[in-house]
Amino acid sequence: MQGDTSSSDVSASHVGRLRRRKHPTEATADGNRANGQPLLVNDQSKYKSMLIRTYSTIWMIGGFAFTIYMGHLYIWAMVVVIQIYMARELFNLLRKSSEEKQLPGFRLLNWHFFFTAMLYTYGRFLSRQLVNTVTSDHLLYKVVSGLIKYQMFICYFLYIAGFVWFILTLKKKTYKYQFKQYAWTHMILLTVFGQSAFTVANIFEGIFWFLLPASLIVINDIFAYLFGFFLGRTPLIKLSPKKTWEGFIGASVTTIISAFLLANVMGHSQWLTCPRKDLSTGWLYCDPGPMFKPEHYSLGEWVPHWFPWKELAIMPVQWHALALGLFASIIAPFGGFFASGFKRAFKIKDFGDSIPGHGGITDRMDCQMVMAVFAYIYHQSFIAPQNFSVEIILDQIIRNLTYEEQKYLYEQLGEMFHDRQLAQS
Repeated sequence: MQGDTSSSDVSASHVGRLRRRKHPTEATADGNRANGQPLLVNDQSKYKSMLIRTYSTIWMIGGFAFTIYMGHLYIWAMVVVIQIYMARELFNLLRKSSEEKQLPGFRLLNWHFFFTAMLYTYGRFLSRQLVNTVTSDHLLYKVVSGLIKYQMFICYFLYIAGFVWFILTLKKKTYKYQFKQYAWTHMILLTVFGQSAFTVANIFEGIFWFLLPASLIVINDIFAYLFGFFLGRTPLIKLSPKKTWEGFIGASVTTIISAFLLANVMGHSQWLTCPRKDLSTGWLYCDPGPMFKPEHYSLGEWVPHWFPWKELAIMPVQWHALALGLFASIIAPFGGFFASGFKRAFKIKDFGDSIPGHGGITDRMDCQMVMAVFAYIYHQSFIAPQNFSVEIILDQIIRNLTYEEQKYLYEQLGEMFHDRQLAQS
């Protein structure tokens, strides 16, 4: 009996080791997998995910449109809120509660560095708008001008205070954790402020230069999802297994076409094209400039005689929009790929759960950060006037001269103009 039992066990184990031939449908299923994860086109729960994602997208677009309607100051406030959420999500990545129980107030130190960086960044970018807002009040003007003049020193002192605070809180058993958090905090500040501060600069150059790049990223993201959802079969990159070539190419073509058309639509609105020179919220009126004035191109012999349109009106900014669209569709997605690799390194699916169906705020801002920097650099390189403008000279006067010196300069200019009038008469 024992011999029969042992022989049956051996045969059973032998059969267990035999390789089972896969059914054709199973082979197909495995063949449609990329790096162990199914492509979106084969994901059985994709419709539920798409529904949740669609609801969240509609709410985000609605809130975003309302903020745009409210104006520059409210858009800036929205960016600040986004930065705070991003910092919170990134701070929590390396947080260890067991270590921080021994370090009371250590989390507060991270936020001290965060708000110091915020004060420095926005103090540099928005000094002219802040001064222009308080010019009517003499006392407030002197206070604000003094703060701007010594802003760099104030921020440096706040940073040194945080540095000393960090040194004084070092504990023997947590040295490694504390220094890791110190380095991590500085990387977050560089990532969040080093890039998103350019977003605020774009806003005050004209909402157009903020809204168009941001819209192109949203369009690219939506159509990459839709093309991948319905047509995606070929994996694009190992870092993001559900990204497909079909989604990438379809979204690229859609984004570039959208850039050309959206630039025309947005370029007709003074609310979007006029720069904001102060921190008020009133309506804007300005000369749109040559970038937003249509140029007419005759179609001539290119179209048949029955064709209703004999010429096209194209704004010069539309040609520049093509460059923004190309960057948004080809380069900006690599910000998302970087974030995907980052999440894989930390073995997390999303940076947070602030937005249902999308993950955290950082998950939605990865490409926006890359795009904001490019939009600012492109605007300064190819759009903004390269010579010294009145605004630039006034900004230097406000930054570097005291109120008495500015008053003296005003009197001297008045005398010069008076002498010229006498000479001409």
